[in-house]
Amino acid sequence: MSGTSKSGEQEAERFLIERIREGDPQAWQNLIERYEGRLLAFVNSRIRNRATSEDIVQEAFVGFLISLPNYDGSRPLESYLFSICAYKLTDNLRREGRRPSIQMHGRSSTAGEIEPAGVDRVASSIARSVERKAIEEMAVKDAIAEQIARWKQNGSWVKLQAIELLFVSGRSNKEVAEKLAISEQQVANYKSDFQIRLKAIVQRMDLDQSVFPELAE
Repeated sequence: MSGTSKSGEQEAERFLIERIREGDPQAWQNLIERYEGRLLAFVNSRIRNRATSEDIVQEAFVGFLISLPNYDGSRPLESYLFSICAYKLTDNLRREGRRPSIQMHGRSSTAGEIEPAGVDRVASSIARSVERKAIEEMAVKDAIAEQIARWKQNGSWVKLQAIELLFVSGRSNKEVAEKLAISEQQVANYKSDFQIRLKAIVQRMDLDQSVFPELAE
């Protein structure tokens, strides 16, 4: 790929990410349409189970959305998505008691292969995976509860309404802005603030690095 083409690709990625951050549902759909097939092929080539592959890819997209405030564009979007997907795939293989050997997006990756220890650690690995999932769920739940309580205490009712419409009802920034009679920029700011605060709360919990590895990217 020439320097000009590569630069154009990076600019397109930055524009796509910015639209997603602004809550553009079409941009999110464009991201899925662009990378879902590649991620599915990557996962399915290793586990040969279409339904499970689709679940893992969906988890990877959710992981990307959670880590979006931390994504600064310093690494290619494709590489970033594949690294998150590889984490999710490894977790799934461990839960099933299989030994992962995952090439991190082979064409140009320098990350090598993930080679966990041998079969003697299968039972404890499964236990750790289940425990990690429970820790993740509890951490997110506690972080959301803490932030909601803080906004309630401050009387930030518009922020709370905006977040509920965005994340519970799945409304776009434009729809939320119209419903609450505020600007789309305010909605985008509320969303960004909420995600950044959740991340800060989770990081303050001082969890093990294996929990939410995408936040460490």
